[in-house]
Amino acid sequence: MAGPEIPQIKSFLATFARRRAARTVELPGGFAALDDEFPLSYGNNHVVIDGTPDPEALPALADEALGHLSHRLITVLDDTAGEACAEPLLRAGYTRSTYLVMLHRGPVPAGGGAQEVDLDAIRVPLARSWRGFLPDADEEVIRQLVDRRETVRRGADVVQFIGARTPDGEVASWADLYLDAASGTAQIEDLVTSGLHLRRGYADAVLASALRRAADAHCATRFLIADAQDWPQHWYERRGFTVIGRHHGFERT
Repeated sequence: MAGPEIPQIKSFLATFARRRAARTVELPGGFAALDDEFPLSYGNNHVVIDGTPDPEALPALADEALGHLSHRLITVLDDTAGEACAEPLLRAGYTRSTYLVMLHRGPVPAGGGAQEVDLDAIRVPLARSWRGFLPDADEEVIRQLVDRRETVRRGADVVQFIGARTPDGEVASWADLYLDAASGTAQIEDLVTSGLHLRRGYADAVLASALRRAADAHCATRFLIADAQDWPQHWYERRGFTVIGRHHGFERT
């Protein structure tokens, strides 16, 4: 399973991780993307494999690069490399997650009425959402997960937070939109609806608005990443997205 857009998307994801990082450390087959301001954020402190790794050496490389942290996270952007790395990492105590690269091939919506919002507008519902996902997390973890959102602005030339508001003005659903007009690539990331406002069309409004903005920016490759074990992939399929590839995440705490 590999669409012709996969190399373009893989390059976009690796470049985004490098740009977002406060610092990087080069490794055989990839790099460590690090941010000492957010040590509890896995997404800001992880190893990214975008080349050809030595699977047996990878656990020790991750320990060296992430040894100052309480967690280990390795993202392998190539499906074949991810499969090759799985056994050594599982032996080293990692758990494995598989993620679907989904490309939008349906008609571009006219727009959903959602607008660009700033981080302050989504800070309260975002924190509430994280508390629901991580009920045992302390307040410092939640703070870092909320505040780290600002770091994505470094990742691409154009980064927008798209939000759909209730009649009272609260942001009910939101997502990130990353645009690279030079390569014609757009990623929609972290689409979330507040638990208080589910099943009212807010996520549809955000997704439609993000797709329209991406198309208007001349980004023909519009994609998102979905968990292979979770239901949203089917929701996205009904809205014109098709699975064209996979990548893999390995985690140890």
